[in-house]
Amino acid sequence: MDVIFAFIQGAIGQGVTILFGATGEIVTEKSGNLNLGIPGIMYMGGIAGLMGAFFYEKSTPEPSAVMGLIVSLLTCLAVSFAGGLIYCVLTVTLRANQNVVGLALTTFGTGFANFFGGSISKIAGGVGQISVATTASAYRARIPGLSKIPIIGKAIFNYGILTYLSIIIAVIVTLVILKTRTGLHLVAVGESPATADAAGINVNRYKYVATLIGSMIAGMGGLYFVMDYLGGTWSNNGFGDRGWLAVALVILALWNPANAIWGSLLFGALYILYIYIPGLSRANQELVKMSPYLVTILVLVLTSKRNKPENQPPGSLGRSYFREER
Repeated sequence: MDVIFAFIQGAIGQGVTILFGATGEIVTEKSGNLNLGIPGIMYMGGIAGLMGAFFYEKSTPEPSAVMGLIVSLLTCLAVSFAGGLIYCVLTVTLRANQNVVGLALTTFGTGFANFFGGSISKIAGGVGQISVATTASAYRARIPGLSKIPIIGKAIFNYGILTYLSIIIAVIVTLVILKTRTGLHLVAVGESPATADAAGINVNRYKYVATLIGSMIAGMGGLYFVMDYLGGTWSNNGFGDRGWLAVALVILALWNPANAIWGSLLFGALYILYIYIPGLSRANQELVKMSPYLVTILVLVLTSKRNKPENQPPGSLGRSYFREER
């Protein structure tokens, strides 16, 4: 039983980061923007939150866990917003190639995070010495009382605030997209910006807002990984390929954040499955860790054959909109 609980909790721990990234990318892609810079933005959000907490705790004799949480969250959102703004200016305003800008942003974001992570390590006294335990304790705090309930408490209520927030955000985004006028306008922009523009919808505004909100949501995935999963520490390149798993999950979820909730749990489980399979060589471990991508490819093939409109990507995904060509 303990092994099962450990596996479930490990899958959820891996899945939360992926869910934040996938939800943010779904919001972005619904506007027609394909932001392959999401992995880099997740890196940027994680290191920004850690830096905010580090300098707050360093400058305060008796730091407050709650205040550290607020500072780190705001810093994370601000830097993630900046990453999304860079993408928007280059692709929406200047109409640069979205794939090139996204990949460049991921490279920049990874380098940005590793550079400042190394710099803070030197300030803290050496590699691996960064620790914002006070702030991390607020992120990792469990629900009082409920987490002590036998079996149910351990399975459902034994997680930090960002775990529940990732699900709440995914549900809210789903409702906004499917049930509100704003969501319908967003879908219209992603499907056919020329038609939406002719109907009086401000295409560029929707692309900007969706991409900026999506970037901030994705950045929180990096914040979760650093503050909750790692307990307020930093390791260069420690984020691995979780950002790309988030992008892959968008396809598995069929561009629906509600589907991304269970999809993130599946990806999280597949990502750590190799730990629970005895006798695997290092090469076979890497093969098992590839399984989320294989599942995504399978889903992509099946949905392409069925050709249902609701299961397809937005019609203008990855293409810049030129109003004069309307």
